[in-house]
Amino acid sequence: MALGNDSSVKEFILLGLTQQPELQLPLFFLFLGIYVVSMVGNLGLIVLIVLNPHLHTPMYYFLFNLSFIDFCYSSVITPKMLVGFLKQNIISYSECMTQLYFFAFFVSDECYILTVMAYDRFAAICKPLLYQVTMSHQVCHSMMMGVYVMGFVCAMAHTSCMLSLTFCDGNIINHYMCDIPPLLKLSCISTSINELVVFIVVGVNVIIPSLTLFVSYTLILFNILSIHSAEGRSKAFSTCGSHIISVSFFFGAAAFMYFKPPSASADEDKVSSMFYTIVGPMMNPFIYSIRNKDVHIALRKTLNRSFT
Repeated sequence: MALGNDSSVKEFILLGLTQQPELQLPLFFLFLGIYVVSMVGNLGLIVLIVLNPHLHTPMYYFLFNLSFIDFCYSSVITPKMLVGFLKQNIISYSECMTQLYFFAFFVSDECYILTVMAYDRFAAICKPLLYQVTMSHQVCHSMMMGVYVMGFVCAMAHTSCMLSLTFCDGNIINHYMCDIPPLLKLSCISTSINELVVFIVVGVNVIIPSLTLFVSYTLILFNILSIHSAEGRSKAFSTCGSHIISVSFFFGAAAFMYFKPPSASADEDKVSSMFYTIVGPMMNPFIYSIRNKDVHIALRKTLNRSFT
């Protein structure tokens, strides 16, 4: 994919999260801390899953991929954002399009990996006797291939349409990253095709996951309510609780970003996108491990092997 067009603009200026000088340094250290925690948390979860055979199950296979996606996701957005707190944040045209591509790729992957994880919980709770067949290694690998293919298709659709635009004189992006809405505002030709593509791609990325999540958790809820044992219900709820929190956090912030009223300001866009691009990847390792006994056991075993 050629990263060139007929634009006279060869580089963009990212305005960042805020223009207030007194907040730049505190925000730099805040988001540096978030980035470090995100990297350590996701990489740590990846290492635990790889090193501990009892975590080699479909549930942790998908969690491994979620952590990998979050690890990459944070690395696409946060380092460039941190630069903006220290100096004028200039990004070349090709770097901007590359960041847009990988942002679209990983955000789409996140949508579908969360959807696949919901289906996995449905299979485990509602069809436990058939679980090994329903979620065989081949099925799991095929699902993950589908996740990454959807990410590739969505990223190519957005980036290809953006490369067709012409940017004339305006090169100031009122954001901390090369996101689609602020870039469309800078175009000096019609963006109607781009807006249609955004509508279709975002629509597909919302409708398919939302329907799958709704159906999966509706069936899970009915199944849990039919369990007579209080201990059984509690165990079933705890298996899904972490995933429900993660799904609500990601889709809630994304929905606010892309289905906001037209009167919403650019600052509101930046704050809402920050939750699913920066804060979410940091929270996921904690959401999935704090009350997870399997992860606690794996951590103890790994630490014991390290110190013996």
